[in-house]
Amino acid sequence: MALLERVTTLIRANLNDLIDKAEHPEIMIKQVILDMENQLLQVKTQVAIAIADQHLLEKKQKENEEKIADWTRKAELAVNKKQDDLARAAIERSLHYKQLTESFGQQVADQRSQVETLKTALHKLQQKLEEALSKSEMLMAQSRRARTLDKAADARSSAASPDHSATFDRMKNKVTRQEAIGRAKTELLEEDGATVEARFAQLEKEDEINRILGELKSRHGN
Repeated sequence: MALLERVTTLIRANLNDLIDKAEHPEIMIKQVILDMENQLLQVKTQVAIAIADQHLLEKKQKENEEKIADWTRKAELAVNKKQDDLARAAIERSLHYKQLTESFGQQVADQRSQVETLKTALHKLQQKLEEALSKSEMLMAQSRRARTLDKAADARSSAASPDHSATFDRMKNKVTRQEAIGRAKTELLEEDGATVEARFAQLEKEDEINRILGELKSRHGN
């Protein structure tokens, strides 16, 4: 049956291999456990139905055995009453129910075998589910650890890439030089400005000296 095939596949599945091949291991673990739980519920239902069918077949078998005994008793009664035609009819009925009893007996045996198969599958699936549940946390932790290590490796790889510090140093030196040139130009402009002011101040000073000298000469009649 299809259900048993699916259950067998789950039972035979190697959880570690599934995780290794999965793109998203944690999702795979959860999905496998969910599938197992769903199949376990279905198998439990099938076991219950199979047991109920077995009991029904056993009941039918017992009923036919009782009818065999009943018609055998009637055949004996007819013989005692010297009614051979009724005895033959009773024996024929007895043989008919004997055939049915044998048929139900075979069905009961087959049904018992199916019940045992389902019970075995159920037991194995329960064990597999318990194993998966016990491993799930560990496997998910391993998966998370693997992702962390992978990211750390990427970070180390990036850190090990060609060193650009020399380029940055050259750029820094260039900027520093440009700043120094700018400051020098500013200082020169400031110095030029101070020289011009000093010359004008000297001219004004000389004019003042000449004015005062002229006044003194005028007072003294020179």
